[in-house]
Amino acid sequence: MADGFLLALQKGLRAALVASSDVTAIVSTRVYDEPPQDVAFPYVRFGDITPAAFDTDTIEGSLVSVSVEAHSRSPSGRVEAAQMAEAVKAALHRQEASITVDGHTLVELIFQTFSVTRDAEGRGYTAVIVLQAMLEETA
Repeated sequence: MADGFLLALQKGLRAALVASSDVTAIVSTRVYDEPPQDVAFPYVRFGDITPAAFDTDTIEGSLVSVSVEAHSRSPSGRVEAAQMAEAVKAALHRQEASITVDGHTLVELIFQTFSVTRDAEGRGYTAVIVLQAMLEETA
């Protein structure tokens, strides 16, 4: 069974992030769906991914809201988290042509916003980057 919109998009986005020298300069290849228990900082993980039907009469499609979280515990405070957010944005915003989403056509990938806040433990910062993707199922 082929992956649906959500999983296919996540795989494509992860591949694009680990292929980005700006992202890997900060996090190496630490881009996770669910980070390991003993994760090394900094790292990136996928947050909420919400697909919504966006069909036409002839093609099944989806608008997918994706959040990517950048976690930092750097002594520089929110600086590293903000740099990670900018690197993620540069790697993904309007990069449809360079992102492969198996079984689907990535029509559009748009950066919407990001925020940087202190994490719940008060030991670091988390940037949350929000993007919206428009996909169509390929025949």
